[in-house]
Amino acid sequence: MQKSMYVKASEVAEMTGVSKAKAYKMIAQMNEELKSRNFIVISGRVPRKYLMERLYQ
Repeated sequence: MQKSMYVKASEVAEMTGVSKAKAYKMIAQMNEELKSRNFIVISGRVPRKYLMERLYQ
């Protein structure tokens, strides 16, 4: 099974060990960062590649 390009809050919560509510806040923060860099964002999802960069810097 191929992983999706975007990650939802449930997967972020599972990967990081935080609550789903906290995962939504993390996604919102990352989407604001991407918006400020003129990227198109999808509400409630974050690109898997960007999430990995932010988590494991």
